[in-house]
Amino acid sequence: FCLMAGTAGLPHLLTRFYTVPNQAEARLSVAWSLFFIAILYLSAPALAVLVKFEVMNNLVGSPFSELPHWLAQWSRVDSSLVEVTDVNLDGVLQFGELKLSADMIMLASPELAGLPYVISGLVAAGGFAAALSTADGLLLTISNAFVHDMRLGTKNGIETDEGRVILSKFALLAVAMCAAFVAAWKPAEILALVSASFSMAASAFFPGMVMGIFWKKASRTGVVLGMLLGLGVTISYMIFNAPSVRALFGLPLNSGLIFGIQPISAGILGAPAGFLAIWLGSL
Repeated sequence: FCLMAGTAGLPHLLTRFYTVPNQAEARLSVAWSLFFIAILYLSAPALAVLVKFEVMNNLVGSPFSELPHWLAQWSRVDSSLVEVTDVNLDGVLQFGELKLSADMIMLASPELAGLPYVISGLVAAGGFAAALSTADGLLLTISNAFVHDMRLGTKNGIETDEGRVILSKFALLAVAMCAAFVAAWKPAEILALVSASFSMAASAFFPGMVMGIFWKKASRTGVVLGMLLGLGVTISYMIFNAPSVRALFGLPLNSGLIFGIQPISAGILGAPAGFLAIWLGSL
C-alpha cells in the first residue's frame, strides 16, 4: 500500500505528466508507468530469491580452489563488497565464511548466472543513471516548489519569471548541498530511507490528491490540515518505534507497534488520518 500510494503521490513523478500535450497522452503515460513499476516491484524480490538460491546451492560447499574467478576480482575492487575466509581451515566454503554486501547482490548477479563481467558494468551504469534521474527530478521539484510557495522572486511586490528562475537555481544548490550532507552522514541503510520516503509521500500527498480530484468540497484548509496530520502521524510512529529511541527510553522493542505494523510502513496509518483531516477541515 505504501509503495503504490507513495508512488502515486510523489511530486517529481506528478510533474512529469504535465510535459505531455493532452489528457489522453497523460493517461497513456500513466499506464506505461504502472506497467514498468509493476515489473520492477515484482522482479526485485524474485532476483533476491534467485541469487540466494544460486549462492546456497552452487557457491556454498565449493572447495576454495574451485571458487569462481569473479569473487577474487570483486574483492580486489573493494574488500567491503565481497570477502571469503576459510575460518575452520577445511578448504570448503561455508555460508558463514562468505560475506556479500547488499550492493554485491545486484552487481554480481550477472556473473552468478554465467554472463560476462561486461553485463555487470551495464547493470552498474543503469543503476547510476536511475539514481541521477531520480535525484535531478527531486531536486528540481523541491527547489521550484520552495521558491513558488514562499512567494520568492518578487520585484516591487510583483512576481517575475526572471527572479523566480534565479532564486530556484540558488534553492537547487542549497537543497543539493543538504542532500549531500545527509548522504555523507549515512543515517540509515538506503532501503530503509527510500521505503520511509514512500510512506511519507503516501500520508502527506496521496490523500490531498485523491480528495482534491474526487471531492468538490475539498478546501485548501482541509488539504493543508490533512498533509500536516498525515505526515505527523507517520513521522511520529516512525520515531517512537525506532530501535534507538526505544533503547534510549528503556522501552521493549516492538512493544509500541499497532497491529504489528513496522515503522517503515507507517504510511498505512498516516494516510487514513490525512483523509479524515481533509474531510473534517473542509467541512
